[in-house]
Amino acid sequence: MVSKIFLNDNYDHYKDTLNILRNIDNKTRERIRNSSNLVIKPNFVSTYNQISATPLNTVKAILEYISKIRRKDIIIAEGPAFSDLKEGLKNYGYYQLKEQYNLEFIDLNKDDFEIFTVWNEKIIKKIKVRVAKTILESDFIISPVRPKTHDTVIVTLSIKNVVMGAVQKGYKVLMHQGFRGINVNIAYLAIFMWPSLTIIDGLVGMEGNGPINGSPISSNFILLSENPLVGDSITSLLMGFNPLNIGYLYYLWKLGFGEIDPDNVIFISEKNWKEYIREYKPHVTYKQQLNWKLDPETERKILLEIKEEINKLSP
Repeated sequence: MVSKIFLNDNYDHYKDTLNILRNIDNKTRERIRNSSNLVIKPNFVSTYNQISATPLNTVKAILEYISKIRRKDIIIAEGPAFSDLKEGLKNYGYYQLKEQYNLEFIDLNKDDFEIFTVWNEKIIKKIKVRVAKTILESDFIISPVRPKTHDTVIVTLSIKNVVMGAVQKGYKVLMHQGFRGINVNIAYLAIFMWPSLTIIDGLVGMEGNGPINGSPISSNFILLSENPLVGDSITSLLMGFNPLNIGYLYYLWKLGFGEIDPDNVIFISEKNWKEYIREYKPHVTYKQQLNWKLDPETERKILLEIKEEINKLSP
């Protein structure tokens, strides 16, 4: 199945997000309308540094669009890495949204949880982590993020946003099992919490030493995809990175979750997608981060083990 990417100019978080959302087809609109547990998962890796977080007006545009389709409550859920969710909601102005829309805020760090076993630095599956049930039980996850460079996995986009936000505080650090382990762990947990809609707000992204302490970079694009792997892979190309060099994207591609080759993607865009490329300065540890690859036999075994988990999820 050929995937579509919607890609437009972006000079206003609210207007241009709302504009690209109008491309959503009727089937997806019905899913939004009928969803029993719709979750918007913004990124609050920091509750103080706005340039590291999903822009408020991007989320407001999503709420405006959804509110025209459904009457049920909408959940905004996040589990900040270092602070309390309430701080981020206050500092970024989210409480004002509750005056306009039917919202419920959920701190994923304080949510009910399930235990998952992930891989350690030696690629042995033995580390226990808590994962928030609100994300696991959602039947429609929207993941709006800025494009940012990262200190261990090269880029952080919609898939990683959901996975690492769902892993609870005190356990997030356990996901970081070297460059090899963290990429396997993100790919593995992603199969249990696959975003239904990816929105990448690239008006201003973060380059250099992201995901918190990098520098702003204007890249002026907005991307929409119903397949997060396709959306994240194309975004990595727009940032100047090869998705085959990003471990968790590579593993999910090998597992058959989507396409990462732009030649196999249909672009619905105002101009040629390559015109949106803006090479982001990588993190200072970029070359070390490329050491995520496993030997062929270990990779085969890990992917086979994950495939067995996927088969258990199939009805």
